[in-house]
Amino acid sequence: MLQRFLLGIVVFIFVIATLLFALIALLTGSAPTSVSALAIDLPVESIEIPTNDNTVTHGWFNQGKPGKGVVLLVHSMRSNRVEMLTRARFLGEQGYTTLMIDLYAHGETPGEKITFGLRESENVAAAANYLRTRFPQERIGALGASLGGAAIVLAKLNKPFDAVILESVHGTLKEAIDNRLKLHLGDHGSLLLPIVLFQFSFFIDTPISELNPISRINDLNAPVLFISGTHDVHTTQSEIERMYEKAIKPKELWIVPGAQHFNMHSYAGKTYEEYVTDFFGFYLQHDSD
Repeated sequence: MLQRFLLGIVVFIFVIATLLFALIALLTGSAPTSVSALAIDLPVESIEIPTNDNTVTHGWFNQGKPGKGVVLLVHSMRSNRVEMLTRARFLGEQGYTTLMIDLYAHGETPGEKITFGLRESENVAAAANYLRTRFPQERIGALGASLGGAAIVLAKLNKPFDAVILESVHGTLKEAIDNRLKLHLGDHGSLLLPIVLFQFSFFIDTPISELNPISRINDLNAPVLFISGTHDVHTTQSEIERMYEKAIKPKELWIVPGAQHFNMHSYAGKTYEEYVTDFFGFYLQHDSD
C-alpha cells in the first residue's frame, strides 16, 4: 500500500512538472517567422537596426510626407510586423511615416525566448533612436498592441515619444500570466500561478516586479491613449482602467464594446482609424501648432 502511495506521489509530481514545463514553453517559446519575402501592397523599405545585444531588429519602413509625423508600430505577442500592415496603410494615407518592427524572438528578429517586455523593450528603444536620428525635425509617436505596448512602456529612451497609443496592455505580469492560466486551464489554473511566476522569474533571470507596465506608465512622459475591449479575457478592462487612472495627463481612454484581445483595427474599422488619426494628428503633426 505504501509503495503504491509513494508511486502515486511520484507520478503526480511528474505530471505537474511536465505541465508546468509545457506552460512555460507555451508562454515564452520564440515565434520566428520569415516575412521579408512577402508580397505586400505597401511600398516598404526593409531595414535592420542594431541593438545593444549585438543583434539586429528587423523592420519595414514606409516614407510619408515631411511634417506629418512618424509612428513606430509594434505588434502583439507571438505575432510579427505583418500585424501592423493595415495600420501602416491607413496612417500612410494620412501622410504619416511608419516603421513596423519585429520584437525580440518574433518574426525575423532573433531571440531565444519571449520575455514579456524585458528584451522586447530594447527593440523599441533601438527603433526610437533610429527614428530620432533619421528624422530629427519630426515628432515621433508609437502604437503598440499587447506585448508591443508593454515593450513601449518598459523601453528606456533617450527622449520620450511625443504621443503613445496602448492597445490591450496588461498592468502587471502577474495578471497577464494568471489570465492565460485561467484561459487554458480554467479557474483552477490560478493555483499554479505562484510556481509559474517563480519559474518564469528564474527563467528570464529578472524579478517579475520589473516587468509591470503599470509601475512604469508615468515614465512615458507623453500623451497616451489607452484602448481596451469589454470582452478581453487576456487583458481585462479593469486592468486598462487602472493603467489609465495611474497615468499622468494628457491621457485618453477608449473602451471598445464587444472587442476581445485581438486586432482592434480589424474589429473597429473606421472608428478605430478616426480615434488613432485624431489622437496622432493633434500631437504629431506640425500644422496642429
